[in-house]
Amino acid sequence: MEPSPSLSPSAPSSGGDPGRVGPYTVLARCRESAGAVQYVARDGDGARAVVTVPRPELAGLPAFRRRFVAEYRLAELLAGRWVPQPLGIGEGDAAGDGEGPGLWTATAYVPALTLGEAVALAGPLPEKTVRVLGAGLAESLSRVHATGTVLHGLAPDTVLLAADGPRLTAFGALGAAAAAEARPGGQLSVRLGYLTPEQAAGEEPGPPADVFVLGLLLAYAATGTAPLPDASDIATAEPDLTAVPEALRPVIAECLAKAPGARPTASRVATALALEGAASLARPGWLPDRVVTAIGERDSRTAWLKAPAGRAPQDRVPDPGPRPEQPSPAAPAEASTAAAPAPAPGEGLDARTVRVGRVGPQRASGDRGTTELVAARPPAPPAPPAPPASAAPAPAPAPRAAAPVSRRALFTGIGAGLAGAVLGGGVVALASGGEEPPAPKPAARRRPAVPGLPPEPRWAYTHEATPGGVLNATVWRERTLVLTSDAHTTAVDLATGERLWRAAGSGSPAAALPAGDGLLLVVTATELRWLSAKDGTVAHRAPHGTGGLAVSSVAGQAGTTVWFTATAGAATRLVAYDAVRRKELWRAPVPAGRPPHTPVYAVVAVRPDGVVVRQDAESVTPAQRKAAKGLAVFTSYDRVTGARQWFRPFGTALPTAPAVGDASGRLFVPVGDDLHAYDTRSRALLWRLEGAAAVAGAPPFVFGGGALHDTTLYVADRFQTVYAVDPATGRPRWQRGTEAPPRPKVPAVTVGAGGRLVLAADGTQVTAFGAADGRRLWKFQDAGVREPGGRETSAPYTALAAGPRTVLVRRDRTFYALPVG
Repeated sequence: MEPSPSLSPSAPSSGGDPGRVGPYTVLARCRESAGAVQYVARDGDGARAVVTVPRPELAGLPAFRRRFVAEYRLAELLAGRWVPQPLGIGEGDAAGDGEGPGLWTATAYVPALTLGEAVALAGPLPEKTVRVLGAGLAESLSRVHATGTVLHGLAPDTVLLAADGPRLTAFGALGAAAAAEARPGGQLSVRLGYLTPEQAAGEEPGPPADVFVLGLLLAYAATGTAPLPDASDIATAEPDLTAVPEALRPVIAECLAKAPGARPTASRVATALALEGAASLARPGWLPDRVVTAIGERDSRTAWLKAPAGRAPQDRVPDPGPRPEQPSPAAPAEASTAAAPAPAPGEGLDARTVRVGRVGPQRASGDRGTTELVAARPPAPPAPPAPPASAAPAPAPAPRAAAPVSRRALFTGIGAGLAGAVLGGGVVALASGGEEPPAPKPAARRRPAVPGLPPEPRWAYTHEATPGGVLNATVWRERTLVLTSDAHTTAVDLATGERLWRAAGSGSPAAALPAGDGLLLVVTATELRWLSAKDGTVAHRAPHGTGGLAVSSVAGQAGTTVWFTATAGAATRLVAYDAVRRKELWRAPVPAGRPPHTPVYAVVAVRPDGVVVRQDAESVTPAQRKAAKGLAVFTSYDRVTGARQWFRPFGTALPTAPAVGDASGRLFVPVGDDLHAYDTRSRALLWRLEGAAAVAGAPPFVFGGGALHDTTLYVADRFQTVYAVDPATGRPRWQRGTEAPPRPKVPAVTVGAGGRLVLAADGTQVTAFGAADGRRLWKFQDAGVREPGGRETSAPYTALAAGPRTVLVRRDRTFYALPVG
């Protein structure tokens, strides 16, 4: 949440700085923002950190504290490649405990310059630098938007340029505030230093607002000036991108589209700027030499800082050299708060009310409200650090005179001639304590003009909620999406997304199954039903109870054979059934399971001579668990007669471990940090693929279940790496990361497009790889998807193969058809 280790000097301390903050010894001030003061500090081991302490006049406000903590929690969620590692938070009372402030956060120290400092020092940045900067920021934004959150954290002084890539350091309105103040009644006013067209029009911004500001930042980085110099231009004018490198112009222009729905998603921007990911380009040489030298000088001087003896630290972080006097970025806005009159109605943009979206993942009552455009002077541009002695002086740019600030510009917070430090637009005030604004709606998608971006969905279909909340999906003959819920079965045309038919009363807890001759088999609560795939009419019925059996779940299907779990009184059977001839083939007794759970058996592998199944872990009885010594037990049945061939554990595989087998007799299952392959006949370990070590408290497996296609096993791990593995030897043919954050749940892997694509789906996105070489092709997200009724959803993404020309992406009850032919 804090614009942490930029280490740009601030005004001299006026005293009263803490000597210690939590476990950190404070060394010097490094920066002051509108809402907080930042210090360079050391922990007990001498490692440097940046500690952020709220201003005393704000720290006691409940709204401020909620936002401050929420932004830190979002930073924790995003910590990784382009976000400095949060180290801790103190959430004590506002008065502190006598040893230091009661509310503070700490993040890892990163040697860096802010974007504003780098541009002031080196002028417009090279195309490669802008490309890496934009891709890194867009990758972080896409992760924020996947939660339905608007970041509001982009500004020249909240983005760092480090030797190994950019860093995002603000995770909400507080971190990027141009001004923050307490108001009567315990309200908090936070003013942002930019404006977007939708805010100028009085609309509430959603995730596309962040993309617009990203476009402003990239244009500023590439040219050294703002492409839209004032609020009026932001609302009505086209951006001046003539100085932007030609290769960057299309994607920046799309980001700066006036209509939110015409802007690309953050993930599309990331892919357009760096198809292989920002990390692939963030190598030595991505920054101009002058910026690299300045970073090194500042870092070496900071490394020598020591805690002042016997007094609170009043030093500043050393700068690479002298610099001209500049006002603090927050000072002008704060100074103008009392003096500036409220805008009068009828004065165009100046009088409009704007809304600011959510600033963090936590929802707290009384924490947000409508906001108004206020009369505030714009923040001053970031001051350029002087070049170090070792760096060759760069030609000084010609001075640019500041235009007079008109009354209109004063009200909207725009001053001409600020060299792009204010990214255009006004100061947006966020007044906390009122009613919560409505959540932003999902942005409409635009067909990409840049190769490598995700396919434009051919259609999107949202299925209504049903009382039981069950919804299963299957694809029939590459033509129809068939959805079974607890209330009915629905067919959707894969070509158009239009509903073809609905069979009321044919609800099922399991997915529909192809049953030959244009029929679908649906297991309802009372019978088996064969529905016409053309119109949903019932062609055949087979009531439960036939032969004393009642079907409880579907274990799997291969060809015309379906395997069911069925009960007969207190007994449980595994039943093989021919779905085309509508005839039972055999039934075999299986353990009944732990009450009240009806045991569910899943088919793990189908071989020419047998079918391998495993009981779900939830229904395993204590006696079964004891007999198996806590391990997973797999059972093989003869495909023709149903006779049990063998039952056994493999290695130390646990009952909850996902598993898949192939037709040759191999079983692939994760064990601890590794992926194991076993010969099911001899129980011998064939090979082991080593994975990254699991962390304490994480789920017991690093790898997930695999997907087999032809002669390759595709599998993912919890650290967002996808592998193509030779199933005979265990050697990876390729491995590639999704660039999504690590999550407890491993991405689900699907092979689609006739075997050409490997799709990794998790809670953040769907990432497509070329199956042959692992080349990352595109990432699909739809930030802000909501369940029926407007409630926010955190459902993960899943991918369904739908033939050689279509991939279906699902998130909760919404399905997207992506053309991939």
